[in-house]
Amino acid sequence: MVPTGRITDARIGVLMGGRSSERDISLKTGQAVYQALIRLGYDAVVIDVTDRLHRELEDRKVAIAFLSLHGPGGEDGTVQGFLETIGIPYTGSGVRASAVGMHKEVTKTLLAAHGIPVAAGTVVRKGERSTLARILSKARLGLPIVVKPVAQGSTIGVTVVRRARQWKEALALAHRFDPEAMVESYIPGHEAAVSLVGSATEGVTVLPVIEIVAPEGFYDFSAKYQKGKTQYLCPAPFPPKVIRRISELARRTYEVLGCEGAARVDFRITPRGKPYVLEINTVPGMTETSLLPMAAARVGIGYDALVERILQSALDRAARCTPAAREESAR
Repeated sequence: MVPTGRITDARIGVLMGGRSSERDISLKTGQAVYQALIRLGYDAVVIDVTDRLHRELEDRKVAIAFLSLHGPGGEDGTVQGFLETIGIPYTGSGVRASAVGMHKEVTKTLLAAHGIPVAAGTVVRKGERSTLARILSKARLGLPIVVKPVAQGSTIGVTVVRRARQWKEALALAHRFDPEAMVESYIPGHEAAVSLVGSATEGVTVLPVIEIVAPEGFYDFSAKYQKGKTQYLCPAPFPPKVIRRISELARRTYEVLGCEGAARVDFRITPRGKPYVLEINTVPGMTETSLLPMAAARVGIGYDALVERILQSALDRAARCTPAAREESAR
């Protein structure tokens, strides 16, 4: 019997850390989530993910995984697939949506096929002949352009190239983090983000749009995580029709990829109000400066309540995977 006020009495393992370049942010997210679960009265433990993960999950008798991992290895379907094989339900999106969402080029290709606007661009693989003139001609781009790793987060390895002399350094930086570098048009205007939370019982909740006003107009790693460096306007002061359009595109992106639990869709919006989807984050940050809890608070969903909503996505997954549910879906 689940105690009153709690949605499960199972032991929850908060998976965090890992080996990606976003490890430090993941540790902060994980600790914040863990503290919320403890405040809510759940049986929770923290697990810093290493190659001993299987043993640690067994030794600590974890029955549900709350994923607080960011970047490759934690947000790309890898750990999701591992948890599926050992039968531990987990929060957030499944293997396919996680893998697609982490790879920016695959995401863009899928979204474009569904009529969702994305920036024009191409991919340059490490070792490929890649003069700036050749790439610009191939992709029909002009300066400025954005160069970034295909499968990274937190704006790591990203450069806005405004002059030809920046090209080689920008490409080398992106290739430090990924053998594939995305090169796409720089969209002048505004930066915005839309967070969403989905569950089997409540459907998908689209949270208020946040405009991000970063120093020098570039929302890089330090602008994201140094408190007070960036201004966040929530709700965003865009015209109502732009807000509606961004919210609609965020929901469609979430649904096209088949996301579950929490996600965040990032946008660039031209001065005339035309939005372009940049990427989707299937394990959004939950630190004190993160956008998901900020948007949720705006509509009266406190941090602890948000954590519990995300936890529900693991229970939804567990319910679908029972023998009875599998038999029913096969009919």
